[in-house]
Amino acid sequence: MTWATLATAVAAGAMGGVFLAFSSFVMPALGDLPPAQGLAAMQSINRAAVTPVFMTELFGTALGCAVLCVVAARSWGEPFSGRLLAGGLTYLVGVIVMTIAFHVPRNDRLAELAAGDPGAAAAWSDSLSQWTAGNHVRAIAGLAAAALLADALRVGAA
Repeated sequence: MTWATLATAVAAGAMGGVFLAFSSFVMPALGDLPPAQGLAAMQSINRAAVTPVFMTELFGTALGCAVLCVVAARSWGEPFSGRLLAGGLTYLVGVIVMTIAFHVPRNDRLAELAAGDPGAAAAWSDSLSQWTAGNHVRAIAGLAAAALLADALRVGAA
């Protein structure tokens, strides 16, 4: 399980880094564009993001976290079990649930807008701030999950 924990920790950290990049400079850059251009750019990013590589990273990490949660439950009482469970759940809730329940619906609403639609600029502005705030949660969750899983290794996850 050491290698599975290490691989999942690295993958969770990578996902946290992707979300951190979006929160720290991609979304602010889109916000600096005129609304029609920012909206069009975000729509393009959302279409481009659904690739086998990104989906495998996002949901493969979730699978690794789910497996580690089972391992934690089966080895409860070991020094690493609480950290494994916390790391796995942090990623599953903070990244996966947040993505499905919060970000996907906003992305779907943005996909339906055309730059010239009445209210499109206001909808983009609202989405920009809400999406970015929610993305901060995903960035923190991915990085925290990586740290918790790495700490599980430190105390003896095998």
